Amino acid sequence: QVRLVESGGGLVHPGGSLRLSCAASGRIFSVNAMAWYRQAPGKERELVARITSSGSTNHADSVKGRFTIARDNAKNTVYLHMNSLKPEDTAVYYCNADLRVSFGTSSRNYWGQGTQVTVSS
Repeated sequence: QVRLVESGGGLVHPGGSLRLSCAASGRIFSVNAMAWYRQAPGKERELVARITSSGSTNHADSVKGRFTIARDNAKNTVYLHMNSLKPEDTAVYYCNADLRVSFGTSSRNYWGQGTQVTVSS
């Protein structure tokens, strides 16, 4: 059983910072790309940032220069450092991981349960 558990969400003032964490646990053979998505009320889920197993990253234009994705492969953990937060960043943030549970199996996509980030004065 694979689990992705997010933490670090909360309420922050505009201009503030938060760090989200997501740890993958359970039967894991290898973790490929990991990513953060977000979904605001009434909107579709969108990709925020993605990082490959070798550390290559890409960030959505709306967060470039403010958010940074990073990972610790030894801990199967991905982070999202969020600075200069804006009210429009308010959303539920979801962790996503593409991983294999054993040698020879195909990789599968897994989702965390989501963590709320609210940016408000």
